Amino acid sequence: MTRRRWIADEVTGNRAALTGTHAGHLARVLRARVGQEFDVAVNGIVRRGRIVSIHDSRVEFELGEEIQAAELPNLTLAISIFKFDRLEWAIEKATELGVANIIPVIARRTEPHLASAAGKRVERWQRIAREASQQSRRASVPEISTPKKLSEIVDASGACRIVLDETEQGVLLKDAVTTTDSGVVLAFGPEGGWTNEELDQLHSAGWRSASLGHTILRAETAVVAATAVVVSELQ
Repeated sequence: MTRRRWIADEVTGNRAALTGTHAGHLARVLRARVGQEFDVAVNGIVRRGRIVSIHDSRVEFELGEEIQAAELPNLTLAISIFKFDRLEWAIEKATELGVANIIPVIARRTEPHLASAAGKRVERWQRIAREASQQSRRASVPEISTPKKLSEIVDASGACRIVLDETEQGVLLKDAVTTTDSGVVLAFGPEGGWTNEELDQLHSAGWRSASLGHTILRAETAVVAATAVVVSELQ
């Protein structure tokens, strides 16, 4: 039987702990017992953990042997901010698929009220990514940055930088992906799409346009579909 995986809140030597709501869920909802074993992710490494103490707001583990974890692709998503409920769904699914980093982007056509409120949502997005990481048995949580303007991410590092562009007719995403140790960065426009000026800015910095085909996808659908394509190519 597959053991449930937790991502440690605290680590000291060969001891790890869950605190707060994570501990409460394990202690009260799952009714964990001293001596029970789980997989515990610690600084990107998964180890076998045996519960040594349980309290409502703290569960402590003694860490044992290292457990081999699947290697995740070096994939960064730069997602122009769109409606928060849909964006949260996209973050959750992208995390399950294995992305390494997520950068919320304020684009020209990002709705002003979303742009102004986005900074206050980062902590919530990080919680969603953490829960999705545990559910999907990742060894680490993707990093979610504070919102950035397009000018701040146009020079993002990565040997393969692709902007999803619904006007692109000749290049499909799967054909644009190149596999290198430097990773892949995907940029997604807002619900109104990129402006011509933004596309020119990205192209001038070396980004390549690609599309997901002839149909027009919702923003959150495009994020998940593109991530799945790239993860498949990288693996």
